[in-house]
Amino acid sequence: MDGFASPENATQATSRALAWRLGFLYAVLFLIIGCYLPYLPVWLEWRGFTPDQIAILLATPLFGRILIAPSISFVADLLGDRRFVLILSAWGSMIAYGALWVSSGFWQMFFAMVLVALASTALMPLTETIAITGIRRARLDYGKVRLWGSLSFVAASLGVGVVIQQAGAGLVVPLLVGAAALMIVGTYFIPHDLAVTRRAKPTGEGTPPRRLRLSDATALMRSPLFLLFLVATSLVHGSHAMLYAFGSLHWRAQGFSGGTIGALWSIGVIAEVLLFAVSGRIVGRIGSTRLLVLAGFMTALRWSLMAFDPPLWATAILQTLHAMSFGAAHLAAIHFLTHAIPEDRSATAQGLFSAVVAGLVMGTATLLCGPLYASLGGESYAVMAAIAAVGTLAAMLLRRHWHGGIVVEHARPEHPASDAQPQSAGEGG
Repeated sequence: MDGFASPENATQATSRALAWRLGFLYAVLFLIIGCYLPYLPVWLEWRGFTPDQIAILLATPLFGRILIAPSISFVADLLGDRRFVLILSAWGSMIAYGALWVSSGFWQMFFAMVLVALASTALMPLTETIAITGIRRARLDYGKVRLWGSLSFVAASLGVGVVIQQAGAGLVVPLLVGAAALMIVGTYFIPHDLAVTRRAKPTGEGTPPRRLRLSDATALMRSPLFLLFLVATSLVHGSHAMLYAFGSLHWRAQGFSGGTIGALWSIGVIAEVLLFAVSGRIVGRIGSTRLLVLAGFMTALRWSLMAFDPPLWATAILQTLHAMSFGAAHLAAIHFLTHAIPEDRSATAQGLFSAVVAGLVMGTATLLCGPLYASLGGESYAVMAAIAAVGTLAAMLLRRHWHGGIVVEHARPEHPASDAQPQSAGEGG
């Protein structure tokens, strides 16, 4: 009837509103990343640190993820309120970047980076967990929500590049503090219901629902398929350490300006955005494990060519491969986690994923890139190509042995399988 919205229209409106809120959360999170990733090494060099010291400082938050990310994520699952933990992390991040701003000397900077690790490590895994919950409950298209983060990264990398070209690298960390303040705003926009873990209904009158236990979390690390997934994704993602730690510095050494460097970062992320815009159809047709294999192969190709110090035009073309080396690998990982992990352990799985992929492996690779870059320069990318090749082999093994479905038993036998399998099971399509 006129004046009354149908239930279907109301559901669609709710889903659109949720997609916008999640998109804003990703946008403000990637404002931080778009400032931190390309330009914190430039700021550290501006502060007078050597390549070895820069590698140590950049690796510190990565190693912090090994214990911090799974611990905070498990607490979020245990409490059943991921929004509250995300809000605390956002406030802590702003304080930590403020401490980095006022630090002087290597050791003060080192302890400030420890604070950054403690505060900001859980931002990405908790955001991804909430987004996965949106995929499950509201049937959202992950790629179309996540692309707002990529667009924000483009704006940040271009904008900050121009700013430091005009006003100097000293503004990088103040801009990080401002971006962290916007992240706080984004966390309050998340609906409370979306960030609360659904518990199983009581099995009988007076019987409370079973809560997540530590043994449920450790069962993930005993799953051979989950471990194989971690090996594949961590090596493909970890091979980006050279680009993340010294890519901007090496481009500066090649004579590229700050604005050009920002444009190079943006080219890669724009290509990633285009992939995310059609990600639902791509994953549905290719499957998550086949997509991970393809991503690993293209990553190895990208670094093999980067080792030759290509000119600007060729570097710009190679940057478009970021859609495959990072974008496709990330999509494959998210869809695997969506289909292979029960919802009650979703944040814990994201925490373990962050600890191994963005912590242990990325931290170790970043630490090694210091002496590698000091001795080999751009040829260090050849080592990254070898790492990506090994990750591709692991992805091929995962494709052979995983055919969709949960890789670890549910914490609750009565938990309906449909909660963990929002879409078709096979290949996570």
